[in-house]
Amino acid sequence: MPFGYFGNNEENYSQNNQQSKGLLGAGWRPLSRQFNLEYFWHLVWNDNNELTQKTADVISDLANALGRNEYTWWANILNLFSDNVKYEVDVFWNYLTPEPSMPDYRFKDVLTTETPINQAVSRDSIPIDYVLNRLQETTVKKILEILGRPDIITQYFMERYYYYPVSQFSSWERLETPGTIYAYWSKYQVWLQIESYEKGRRWYSLMAKDLAPLINKATYNLAVILSGYKSRVGQVNSLFPIRSFPGDIQSFTDKVQQEIIDQSQLAVLIHGEPGTGKTAWTQAVAKEILMPLGFVIFILDHDAVENFIPPSYLERICLIINEADNLAQDRGSTAAQGNTRTEHILSLLDGTLYQSVIEEGGIQQQQKFVVLLTCNTTERLDPAMLRKGRIDLMYEFNHKFV
Repeated sequence: MPFGYFGNNEENYSQNNQQSKGLLGAGWRPLSRQFNLEYFWHLVWNDNNELTQKTADVISDLANALGRNEYTWWANILNLFSDNVKYEVDVFWNYLTPEPSMPDYRFKDVLTTETPINQAVSRDSIPIDYVLNRLQETTVKKILEILGRPDIITQYFMERYYYYPVSQFSSWERLETPGTIYAYWSKYQVWLQIESYEKGRRWYSLMAKDLAPLINKATYNLAVILSGYKSRVGQVNSLFPIRSFPGDIQSFTDKVQQEIIDQSQLAVLIHGEPGTGKTAWTQAVAKEILMPLGFVIFILDHDAVENFIPPSYLERICLIINEADNLAQDRGSTAAQGNTRTEHILSLLDGTLYQSVIEEGGIQQQQKFVVLLTCNTTERLDPAMLRKGRIDLMYEFNHKFV
């Protein structure tokens, strides 16, 4: 089946004709199908009857074009170039030649995004889906930057194949097309498919046998803050290096670093009075330890925690949850009634919610998950939070840092 075919392209011939001219004017060129001896022998051995029949049909068409008694010989020769004969010859040639390469939809790794992503952000809404979609869009675009120019860029439009000279390629946003674009990078064995929609919207799909290495490169040093109107995708930032903390905290940090390296899932809880540097410490650990190891950092506020599910295409994820004593409160207390934040945090710490996402077909098969929690006091925390197997390391900050 031809790829990128539009079912509505023949509704208006004159309009389509203008679109085709516009396609050529935008730099696209008709793609000629080349004879392939190996493919021809494949037809001879596996489809001999059909090959014989089609060959006889096209010879018959040529004979009819040349054998008209009511016209002179030179008129019959001109008839060889008529639309009807040309169409029959093209059909036969397309049968003899392999179609241009197209994506292998059996590839297990697929990463998609719609672009541009637009959504109003205000104090009254916590657009988690919006920010996570922005992260996915950012990841896809960074992967395309890493890939650079593809080996081929093609599309199928109005029953013809077109290609775009890669030497003229500058960016995907500036590549005009009325249909579906396909591109391939042989070095990485990656296919890109771009579907165009109205109002300049596009749908990007990356397909490969193994996208994980490219995703890891594209998400290096990325941080996501989910905090109401401040929600955004950016980079890891820390104002205070780990060496600026007291010696006992530096020793605890060394232990945390070793556990991060050794464990596939780790939860760390630090507690202490306000001003002891708890939030600054989590940022320093994210900047100096987690970011170099390839972790994507998610900083979640109260409302985001309740609705957050870790993206399954990321290999290494760190959640920073501040003021956990206001989130995972004792479910026996009056203050904790009527919300599910405690249950959601417990499921994150257990790994049940996280692992269920991975099992549904995530790109990353061996993921690492770190949770850094801060609180002023452990007294208000739900007792289930502190059970063995949920919090792996805990430390009290006593020194006034700020």
